[in-house]
Amino acid sequence: MPLTTNPYDLSTLSEYQYYTDIQVNQILEISQKSFRKWGKTPLEKRVKFIKNLIFVLTKKQHLLAEKCSQEMGKPLKQAIAEVKKCSLLCEFYLEHAEKFLQDEKISSDAGESFVTHEPLGVILGVMPWNFPYWQVFRFAIPAIIAGNTVVVKHASNVAECAQLLEELFKEAEFPETVYQNLQISGSQVKNAIENPVIKGVSLTGSEKAGATVASTAANLIKKSVLELGGSNAFIVLEDADLDKAIPVAVTARMQNTGQSCIAAKRFLVHSSLYDEFLERFTTEVKKLKSGNPMEDDTDIGPLARVDLAEDIEKQVNKSVEMGAKVIIGGKRNNAFYEPTIVVNITTDMPLFNEEVFGPVAPVIAFDTFEEAVELSNDSDFGLGVNIFTEDIEGIKEKISFFEEGAVFINAMVKSDPALPFGGVKKSGFGRELAENGIKEFVNVKTVYIAR
Repeated sequence: MPLTTNPYDLSTLSEYQYYTDIQVNQILEISQKSFRKWGKTPLEKRVKFIKNLIFVLTKKQHLLAEKCSQEMGKPLKQAIAEVKKCSLLCEFYLEHAEKFLQDEKISSDAGESFVTHEPLGVILGVMPWNFPYWQVFRFAIPAIIAGNTVVVKHASNVAECAQLLEELFKEAEFPETVYQNLQISGSQVKNAIENPVIKGVSLTGSEKAGATVASTAANLIKKSVLELGGSNAFIVLEDADLDKAIPVAVTARMQNTGQSCIAAKRFLVHSSLYDEFLERFTTEVKKLKSGNPMEDDTDIGPLARVDLAEDIEKQVNKSVEMGAKVIIGGKRNNAFYEPTIVVNITTDMPLFNEEVFGPVAPVIAFDTFEEAVELSNDSDFGLGVNIFTEDIEGIKEKISFFEEGAVFINAMVKSDPALPFGGVKKSGFGRELAENGIKEFVNVKTVYIAR
């Protein structure tokens, strides 16, 4: 029987049972029946339910945050910020959804032609533990507003967060079964996708999981959206303002204890600024407080599971064996891994060529802009890049040099409801958020009328 465990003290939080395949099929059939009504509900009525959801999110903010901290170790203040961000997403689509989904008149040789947007049906979301609310909301809200119903297979270690999410939609008075929690194991996902009721699938997770889901969906000619790993470079050019870059660098690497696909994971610093950057960066990282994620002043909590901390330990130790040097940190205690800075990095080391999903910052010097671009692009991933420079106009002309889904200049890569989010290469395909996201799971239907 699966258990959820508090990574801070390794205590058992709850135990639960996965649904059987028969139960899964029943849930999907119910979701399909719900879609037949929900998909025909006028858009302006669907949007109104979002107002209720914002109210419930605000009312249950602390309950949601505390459960997140208990199940996956996120510092409480960061968990609260995550819940608030879900409300911001709702507010964004409340304001813009009708405009995004309105019919588009097209000039053609027809007497009248236009494009309309119709929901596909039941959409499966396969969601991760690192942002247990935000990741679900950025998938589910645009899909539901577009007229689809959704079922969500959440990560097994945040089972109570998953249940709370379903309760949110019920309390917000959405029609029953528009949103359903699908309590299944990873091995059951393939069967769920193969069910004819499922019309599309969105996964946020690992490269391996993404490949499996995408291949299953593709074999059945079903739409999929993948948001996978990242190994974002944080580039500090020769003219960068370190007063701006240093605090952003700390947050970009250490927020959520480094467990973020869009975290800065490789710090590339011009050789003229390298020593000063390293000294100041190290000073600021040392100020971070590790400890109980339920305490308001904690900056760094445990990783979500002990095995995840062990994986980080192996990546660091292997890189050290190959010649890397740990400046601070480098030690593990159960699920805790110290905030760590490592230098003497080469491109063949795990800390460079693998995704490091924890609070470890490799710092690398470069001499020319061309070298920085080459190092940045030397990755299987292409989710985003952070670039710090005072020459804004100059770098704007070179945005195309970077093989990424996003380029953030003098800011850290983040997801924003108003901006499309997604990557290239092994970071996945498709886009979430903004207008792009709400149109991923709709039928873009062309209408041609001869006169």
